[in-house]
Amino acid sequence: MLHIKPFSALRPRPDLCQQVASVPYDVVDRREASALARDNPLSFLHVSRSEIDLPEATDPYSPGVYRAAAARFAGMQKEGTLVRDKRPSLYVYRLKRQSRCQHGIVACCSAADYENNIIKKHEKTRVDKEEDRKKHTAALRAHSGPVFLIFRDQPDINLLTREAELQQPLYDFTAPDGVGHTVWPISAPSAMINAFQQVPAAYIADGHHRAAAGVRVAGELARREGQNPDAEFNFFLAVLFPASQLEILPYNRCVLSLGPLSAPERFLAEISKRFKVTGNAPPNPARAGTISMYFDKRWFCLEPERAAGEDLVAGLDVSILQSELFEPVLGIKDPRTDKRLEFIGGIHGTQELESRVSSGRAAAAFSMYPVSVSQLLAISDAGQCMPPKSTWFEPKLRDALLIHTF
Repeated sequence: MLHIKPFSALRPRPDLCQQVASVPYDVVDRREASALARDNPLSFLHVSRSEIDLPEATDPYSPGVYRAAAARFAGMQKEGTLVRDKRPSLYVYRLKRQSRCQHGIVACCSAADYENNIIKKHEKTRVDKEEDRKKHTAALRAHSGPVFLIFRDQPDINLLTREAELQQPLYDFTAPDGVGHTVWPISAPSAMINAFQQVPAAYIADGHHRAAAGVRVAGELARREGQNPDAEFNFFLAVLFPASQLEILPYNRCVLSLGPLSAPERFLAEISKRFKVTGNAPPNPARAGTISMYFDKRWFCLEPERAAGEDLVAGLDVSILQSELFEPVLGIKDPRTDKRLEFIGGIHGTQELESRVSSGRAAAAFSMYPVSVSQLLAISDAGQCMPPKSTWFEPKLRDALLIHTF
């Protein structure tokens, strides 16, 4: 069963919540983070991406970056920008994008559940990114960005969520990107805790590095400060959403250089050995098993010649693109590290793909059909891992609306 725990949140003063709450640290680069925070000294990006306030040449993984983050975090508490809830609570967090809503439960989840695979993963982490979040979490002694978890729908949880939403919300605002963020407290959380004990497993949708970092910090503190299963450091911050409410967007790809295949006729000839290639294709693939490619000022539809087979991961379109085109044709062996490959979240649309190719920033772009939630759950249940950048979840949770300290 899944263990969730209420916590006494450290959170922005209600009149400052829109200024404090920020986009997740990992959806913006340094330049974008700096631009977002430049005229807003209360933005939590000054903590989550503290290198933006240091000289531009500063290594983002240097010790001074984590010291700066901890200092700014302490300052926000001392100034009264962040305040502490008096009692441990769970919270309902509703995200609204256009006409679509999803309702999650904000709670602390157990590091032991992560290690025992009650919280399941579908993606491998990168050592440098995991180490960065571990150092950041340890420096703050806090989890400020929640892990995005999925669980299979439970009617009792849905009912308790609706009841909580009858109260006055703690926060209710619309971010600059048009996404609505509303938070309600669950000040008597025992019924919700009991309901989650009927949930056999949760699945990481987004936040593999944050979860792994939280678990590593828990292990280090247990060795240093003593084993105590109830210690706050043994729990990390998460928002748990019912699977039926979620939508996965594609994670598209751009190839920056085609090397010796830069001539259009040569590249298309090589692709045609492995795919059925059709011109005048739509930018968005109509179904799984097809890939749209923007190249030479045109959209093409690629259909692999070989059957997908029964392997859950090998049959994904992103896997087929890697195994049938990127590696054998372009020599891109490791999509995690090859600098010729860029990943673009589906929220940016296919216009962004066209723009990158037309401007010369990329040589070719690939628009993917999105992975389904049921595929993600099945792959996680099978103990398999998806290729990197297979899923893009939208809308994104805001950092620092509810912070767990330990």
